[in-house]
Amino acid sequence: MTASSRPLSRKDIRRENERLILDAAEKVFAEAGFGGATMQLIADMAGLPKANLHYYFPTKESLYRQVVQAIFQDWLKAADIFDDAPGPVEGIGAYIDAKMEISRRHPAGSKVWASEVMHRAPVIQDYLETTLVEWTEGRMSVIRRWIAEGKMDEIDPRHLLYMLWATTQHYADFGHQIETLNGGQPLSDAQWVAAKGAVKRIILKGIGAQPSPAA
Repeated sequence: MTASSRPLSRKDIRRENERLILDAAEKVFAEAGFGGATMQLIADMAGLPKANLHYYFPTKESLYRQVVQAIFQDWLKAADIFDDAPGPVEGIGAYIDAKMEISRRHPAGSKVWASEVMHRAPVIQDYLETTLVEWTEGRMSVIRRWIAEGKMDEIDPRHLLYMLWATTQHYADFGHQIETLNGGQPLSDAQWVAAKGAVKRIILKGIGAQPSPAA
């Protein structure tokens, strides 16, 4: 028996079912919102019995929170470079690349987050008040250090982060508008590369970011 023909283990089956459910839930919540989504709609999208959803996620709220936390965890990982980058050109540049790639590959997740926050975060307010606040304070501390080191202009770090989030997530949240302005077609690989480069040039030049000296 080859490796590809071996029966999946229970752990593998669980992992695959959870992936199917989360992918489907992300799309359904993005289209219908929390109120309009149902476990049956998500089950149909995932191609699984509704009972399977309740086995892995007992309630719609628990599934919704998992979807929202998953996209936020992706964004957290995208900012890991902040802590080790020698300066804003490297740190913010890499962050823009990573955030825009997430918008490209997971647009529905970004839309779920945006909808939740625009409705005053009825389900994840506790998450905003803890994890988001702590993460934001940490990133602002790094930006303040770069300012103190003369590597960028003196600006309010909070508003820089707002601009970074708004710009990079625009490519997900307003993807239909971008496609319409692109002749009804999604951005090509080359256009994504050009978009990332343009956003980095505009933002880094706007904050007076200086390249770090070569080691």
